[in-house]
Amino acid sequence: MAGSGKRRRATVLDDDERRGRLRLEEAALLLHKIKGLVGWVVAEVSAGRSPSLALHRYQNYCACASAAAAAASLSTWFGSPSLSRLQISAHQTCQILTGVRASAGCGRACSACSYDAPVGTDVLSLLRKEFHASRLNVLLRVLLVVQQLLQENKHCSKRDIYYMYPSMFVEQAIVDRAINDICILFKCSRHNLNVVPVAKGLVMGWIRFVEGEKKVYCITNVNAAFPIPVSIEAIKDVVSVAHYILVVEKEAVFQRLANDKFCEKNRCIVITGRGYPDIPTRRFLRYLVEQLHLPAYCLVDSDPYGFDILATYKFGSMQLAYDANVLRVPEIRWLGVFTSDFEEYCLPDCCQLQLSSEDRRKLEGILIRCYLHKEAPEWRLKLEAMLEMGVKFEIEALSASSISFLSQEYIPQQIRLGRYI
Repeated sequence: MAGSGKRRRATVLDDDERRGRLRLEEAALLLHKIKGLVGWVVAEVSAGRSPSLALHRYQNYCACASAAAAAASLSTWFGSPSLSRLQISAHQTCQILTGVRASAGCGRACSACSYDAPVGTDVLSLLRKEFHASRLNVLLRVLLVVQQLLQENKHCSKRDIYYMYPSMFVEQAIVDRAINDICILFKCSRHNLNVVPVAKGLVMGWIRFVEGEKKVYCITNVNAAFPIPVSIEAIKDVVSVAHYILVVEKEAVFQRLANDKFCEKNRCIVITGRGYPDIPTRRFLRYLVEQLHLPAYCLVDSDPYGFDILATYKFGSMQLAYDANVLRVPEIRWLGVFTSDFEEYCLPDCCQLQLSSEDRRKLEGILIRCYLHKEAPEWRLKLEAMLEMGVKFEIEALSASSISFLSQEYIPQQIRLGRYI
């Protein structure tokens, strides 16, 4: 037994050392590429030439013209004053979408979508219009900061970089775009640049791990919230006896589950990104799913923005489309809440709100995303039903009959009966 324990510890140490060496090699290679690019730019300028850089553009979904036409048809049907929305079934809605797509012949375009295929190219040159010249200048200035970080093995935030040259960068979004440009240019992820975000996500439940030199033992107090690790590269020795992972949209619901001792009673891990998830939360969730091989469920409000948060976990975001393959969690399942839950659980009418015009535009924009037709048709039908009924409600509405109904009845029942999609 003692010998077996030593062998296990040796394996863990070997894995940690291997990961450490790999990170050093990746940093050295990236540093070499950066020095080569900067040297080339200096040489071009010294020779009186204007350097140009080609940057691919990426997207995690497409919305082709025929899909937009389908949305317009939906808007016409649902917006017609002479036709009650309740007269149109989800099946008819699907027929409208299918018919318009077929007539416009967009199937080939939508089937060509890929998470790692560029959809266009931007050329950054000092000879082109001022916007591009500025964008190139910012990119090079941020590259010099990244080069220094890699050379000194230090880390900083995007906000730190902004305050190094605030008069040049003008606003934080300029720095954010430059960092994305650098990642696309060198085909790397943001964490490879030693630019670390400020994590806002929380985790609790049946898990423990080591983050750098810090031991994170959620398992000793499964109802307490711990901050999501900033970097999964610093995580090691992950141990869990959980049965599943539950992702909840917002902190209020997370705290409700903590107060009800949900993790203790249901042997799970609960995560929240506190709204739209940041990179550390998405990377941490993906890491746990891959390492622990646990099913993951997501609970969001029954409205367009709740669904968009769910889609960010499963399909990625447009802003970081170039990195979607390493951030998305394709295994995640939609646990609720669904539009149909309102009537099924006899929730009070005061808990239900009409979709605003902005909600409708948001929902129609989501419905034309190609992945809802290729990868999640059942999700699309739920959204069509939401648009058809024209109503929305929050997760907390389930607490109308009992403050602990969500934790004691709804979530366990949804999982036990397989009422997720």
